[in-house]
Amino acid sequence: MTGKTPQQLLEANANWSQERVAADADYFRRLVALQAPEFLWIGCSDSRVPANVITGLEPGEVFVHRNVANLVYPADLNCMTVLQFAVETLRVKHIIVCGHYGCGGVRAVLDGSQHGLAEHWLAPVSELYRQHHDELARLPDEEARVDRVCELNVIAQVKSVCDSPIVQQARQRGSPPTVHGWIYRLSDGRLADLNCSAGITGLR
Repeated sequence: MTGKTPQQLLEANANWSQERVAADADYFRRLVALQAPEFLWIGCSDSRVPANVITGLEPGEVFVHRNVANLVYPADLNCMTVLQFAVETLRVKHIIVCGHYGCGGVRAVLDGSQHGLAEHWLAPVSELYRQHHDELARLPDEEARVDRVCELNVIAQVKSVCDSPIVQQARQRGSPPTVHGWIYRLSDGRLADLNCSAGITGLR
């Protein structure tokens, strides 16, 4: 889309760094001194959904984990390590699970195009599709079904975060983070709260 080369990215980085220092001489010194974000963002790997950009947050203000279809697997050591570090070391106040409408991973499940590792990785989405088949069949078209599964997937992953031993232990200590389920619409750049912070709303 941009046609930029890696060298141009390095040059853009140098310009960005210089602009930051010109505007605030202590900017990078503050970043080096401490990482103290209040938010953990668990989102999709889709390049069109960058957490910092769409929320207006600066570097250092959000800790981020991304994977295809924003899944939270208890057996995914990468995700669980990020979750544990965020909750127990960084002591984040909020965990945001954010999906997006039109997600390619979700679409691959519905049209049967996932294969190999993707098919294994997206198994929880396939299960959601089976569980909600009757509801989805009543929707007017494939796009509506994809978008509804995107919502259901966020709700399911919020529940997975809430049910994790890491968050359960934080709850027992009396300092659990609040877990939120959001979804992003590519067509207008807007985030919406799916109101599933308890981790159970919408799951049947």
